[in-house]
Amino acid sequence: MKKIDLVERAKSIILTPSQEWELIEREQYEIKDLYTNYVMILAAIPAVAGFIGFSIVPLGGFLSKYGIPIPAGIAHMVLDYLFGLGSVYVLALIIDAFAPTFGGEKNLLQAMKLAVFSSTAAWLAGIFFILPALSILYLLALYSLYLLYLGLPLLMNVREDKHAPYFVVICVMTLVVNVVARALTALTIPGPLRGF
Repeated sequence: MKKIDLVERAKSIILTPSQEWELIEREQYEIKDLYTNYVMILAAIPAVAGFIGFSIVPLGGFLSKYGIPIPAGIAHMVLDYLFGLGSVYVLALIIDAFAPTFGGEKNLLQAMKLAVFSSTAAWLAGIFFILPALSILYLLALYSLYLLYLGLPLLMNVREDKHAPYFVVICVMTLVVNVVARALTALTIPGPLRGF
């Protein structure tokens, strides 16, 4: 079992993804190690940065300032972090479940590696939430989709002609799950509009 060098892996998956996927494909991990050494650390970036940016550094115009109240910000940060931890696992389950449909091999560990390491760009881009004016730069998180697309055929053994449809189904299913989960999360966060 290989120990994850978080900084080196994050840098390599962003800068040289093709070579890094080849290394990742051969590496053996336990799912708990992927979580404790990688996911739990990087998933905290957007949650903490969002709390700082939207509760500590308020949004504002010329003479007005608006920030999310601290208690609601803390609730949002915790839920966002838990959502980040759970969404990686759900993504892996989706990848694994649809693999045979597209001629790939069911392998939860490979699907988990794909979900974890392709999410790196999204987690790192979360740092831009620290300043609300820069939050538009979170669009750089879309690079995670490219990482997923690149790693999919190698880690799940999908043929070239099934690669694109498999990727599209994963994206659509993940989007549906995320929209439902975010809607449920939004209902649990205290806020002035709901009388909390």
